[in-house]
Amino acid sequence: MTAPRALASPGAIFLDPRGSDRALRVSWHQEADVVVLSLWRDTVCSATFRLGIDEVPDLIDLLRDGLDLAYVRARADRTA
Repeated sequence: MTAPRALASPGAIFLDPRGSDRALRVSWHQEADVVVLSLWRDTVCSATFRLGIDEVPDLIDLLRDGLDLAYVRARADRTA
């Protein structure tokens, strides 16, 4: 997987493993108390989602739980 690229404001770009023409951009907008998740194809934004900063910890917890489960499954597969 490709490492995220930095944006001018606090944020990053994550490339989709299906092709580099697809990307997820994540940017903080502290003035509006939101994090914006946007889906891009080449240079065209196809969708955005504004996540309130009070909901960011829940998203982080969900991603962490999924990552923990992936590691548990990978270890089980290696020992099987």
